[in-house]
Amino acid sequence: MRVLVSDSLSAQGVDILKQAGLQVEVKTKLTPEQLLEEIKNYEGLVVRSATKVTAKVLDAGVKLKVVGRAGSGLDNVDLEAATKRGIVVMNTPGGNTITTAEHAIALLCSLARQIPQATASTKSGKWEKSKFMGVELYQKVLGVVGLGQIGSHVAKLGQGLMMKVVAYDPYLSAERARQMGVEQMTVEDLFRRADFITIHTPLTPETTNLVRADTIATMKDGVRIINCARGGIVNEADLYQALASKKVGGAALDVFEKEPVDPAHPLLTLENFICTPHLGASTTEAQENVAVAVAEQIVDLLVKGVIRNAANIPSVPPDLLPQIQPYLTLGERLGAFEAQRLEGGIRRVTVEYSGDVAQLPTAPITVAVLKGLLNPILEDSVNYVNAPVIAKERGIELYETKRSDAGEFASLVAVELQMGQTTSRIAGTLFHRKEPRFVSIDDFSVEVVPEGAMLVVSNADRPGVIGTIGTFLGQHQVNISRMQLSRERPGGQAISVIGIDSPVSANLLQDLRRLPGILSAKQIRL
Repeated sequence: MRVLVSDSLSAQGVDILKQAGLQVEVKTKLTPEQLLEEIKNYEGLVVRSATKVTAKVLDAGVKLKVVGRAGSGLDNVDLEAATKRGIVVMNTPGGNTITTAEHAIALLCSLARQIPQATASTKSGKWEKSKFMGVELYQKVLGVVGLGQIGSHVAKLGQGLMMKVVAYDPYLSAERARQMGVEQMTVEDLFRRADFITIHTPLTPETTNLVRADTIATMKDGVRIINCARGGIVNEADLYQALASKKVGGAALDVFEKEPVDPAHPLLTLENFICTPHLGASTTEAQENVAVAVAEQIVDLLVKGVIRNAANIPSVPPDLLPQIQPYLTLGERLGAFEAQRLEGGIRRVTVEYSGDVAQLPTAPITVAVLKGLLNPILEDSVNYVNAPVIAKERGIELYETKRSDAGEFASLVAVELQMGQTTSRIAGTLFHRKEPRFVSIDDFSVEVVPEGAMLVVSNADRPGVIGTIGTFLGQHQVNISRMQLSRERPGGQAISVIGIDSPVSANLLQDLRRLPGILSAKQIRL
């Protein structure tokens, strides 16, 4: 079988592929047109972040069986298109955990002692010892936003530097936080208390512009901010103003909203700003680790027929996959919906199967629920292999139950989450044995098509509220694609699940929450 390596890969990885008897060709910097022409000849494709594996590329790869990403991110691979084609997409989660965490600490130390600026000054022939007065890290408060694998390692390193580590992670249980020795708090409290803030979350509607003018205003004067996660979490225009006014004492970015960064970017003109060109995973060890890992995984699949670290296809007997695949989609969307709807440290997940689905091998569906639940809240790539491990590391208990009776449905999959003293429940089924539908959210009966962008609004059940929501969205040019309403009792609490053509801004969502009769509003993307 033939494997195309279209991005730079460690020679060690290429050697592993060749030694397994695969025919390997390394062709980097292919244009999209050249890739479309080349890919039809290969069973395997190895990429990093440069190659864009679009639906067109996957369709052109008539022989393609596997796409391997040497790294954790899969932003450049069309997972949905690959799944439809039955092409396995695999990555190497955890391969850059240590190196990204160390890079964040390196930027933290550089900010504290102005190392890049002092280096440039000294190399220019100056000796400006008094100009570069630094600050100690000892006993300073390090605020870690997001305690995934990378954030957790940053917390350990911060503790090793004798810093007081506080953290915000709404999905981490209090017990797990205590085990890690970190003080858990709201993001608002973290912003107020921290001397240094380091960000390790994915880019979601909730984290977009998390650091902006109004949140910066609540921080300590002279706070220092580090972002090695995703561009867009820090509003760069607002950061520029805060650095220029010295409200923020210093900032270090490894990621930008637009990459490569514009050489004329205003941030690059400031002395109290340092940056690197997305180097979080750029160490010799990390590059070799991910190259070896992805090569070994591709060999396992193409030579031995064994799937490891697949992001889109679990280990299911081939004859059962068509029957289980719709339930995998349903399970993943149930988990992803709840992850974005709820806040709080998850202590227990119970997946209940009723009716016909209880007769199938349900373990992969349970893993799909975990994958959907964890993906929106972690900066690491979660797949069918590592989801149970990550859940266990975060102190999440997992239970699975089965019942023969599904009531009015042929099959029902229900997910119950326990977070502290509160419990949530969501259930879904398949229409026509292939179309996922949510049929209940907590105590509300619904019929929700779980796809695209949607708003989940909790409101008082009284005349005019729904009209107010519709008018508000119309005034802001937000088109409603579908709308589901349900209430617990007349005059009580109601829920609206509103499908919209495109996501709304954080500011618009905040304004929606202020409307009369609105109790809460969340934006969800599936």
